Amino acid sequence: MSDRRDGQNQALKVTALSAEDMAILLSKSGGKTVSAETIRSHLEAAAPANAGDTLNLVLVHYATWLVKDLSGRGD
Repeated sequence: MSDRRDGQNQALKVTALSAEDMAILLSKSGGKTVSAETIRSHLEAAAPANAGDTLNLVLVHYATWLVKDLSGRGD
């Protein structure tokens, strides 16, 4: 996102988003503020992640897990 870190434009790698980048992306696109701490708590609750606790937006693993978790289905 263009307004983070040192102010320089930096491309995001959507197949390996950090908790911070995922929080920024979700906050800007969803109309509700999401913190990196929330994303980290999701990772601790077994949200699917890549090595190094990055999230893959392309395969929608995190979004699928989140919808299941929020709906209470868990399957």
